[in-house]
Amino acid sequence: MKKINKITEDSNSKSKNIDKKNINEILNIINDEDRLVAGSVRAAISDVSAFIEQTVASLNNSGRLIYIGSGTSGRLGVLDASECPPTFGVSKNMVIGVIAGGDVALKESVEGAEDSSMSSIKQLDEISLNSKDIVLGISASGTTPFVISALKYAKKIGASTGLLTCNHVDRKRYVNHLIKVIVGPEILSGSTRLKSGTATKMVLNMISTVTMIKLNRTFGNVMIDLLPKNKKLINRSIDIIVDQLSIDRQKAKNIYDMSGGNLKIAILMGRNKLSQKEAGIILDENKGSLSDSLKSR
Repeated sequence: MKKINKITEDSNSKSKNIDKKNINEILNIINDEDRLVAGSVRAAISDVSAFIEQTVASLNNSGRLIYIGSGTSGRLGVLDASECPPTFGVSKNMVIGVIAGGDVALKESVEGAEDSSMSSIKQLDEISLNSKDIVLGISASGTTPFVISALKYAKKIGASTGLLTCNHVDRKRYVNHLIKVIVGPEILSGSTRLKSGTATKMVLNMISTVTMIKLNRTFGNVMIDLLPKNKKLINRSIDIIVDQLSIDRQKAKNIYDMSGGNLKIAILMGRNKLSQKEAGIILDENKGSLSDSLKSR
């Protein structure tokens, strides 16, 4: 069996004597290393793009995006998934985060969870993984048993698969999309919550954001489908209407209330003098795209 050289476990020559440095020196070393991450992510953009294309196709076919990982990788997947409903107004079941050890692992380490090959399959069964879904395994080392077994299982039942890693690993038959973001050894050897974690967060930001843009969940650079569940978001929604319709706040609030708290419908109503029902029909006809709905009248 070919042995994998785990870059994520290597020693970083720039931090050999970091414990002898003063605080400012340590911070500069960390910052210098962090500055390398964006370039490493850029080098992987074509692979990230290919994964997003498949994700959009899967979600348009009633599939789901499922992140699966352990430790920091798992937590970042759960974080990204949990932010999609309030940001983009989608169902909590459209993007799902699965972490080794379950929800308890979000707050504390669950010993041995990442080494269990069967528990990931069990967790995927619990959410009824099917062939329409797309599964992204997140593993800095690229070798985590919990993740690898999940990808093998997903591939076996016909789901699309991807692996996000910070290590040089070869593509396996059970991985459709391999995303390698090589950030080099960590400041603290093996502590992949550092550069690897930062790189993972950046890539997940790209995946969820671009996917939602392509699913018509934005209007230009506006979060047009945000869920106004608190005063801040309600005020933001009204501000968006003021900006888009060039009207005062009271009129914007009136339209917002008449729309049932739906920004897309509110803007359609205001721009084209439509009723809530008429705006809703047009929006449905244009697959939720506000841009296309505005052009259709």
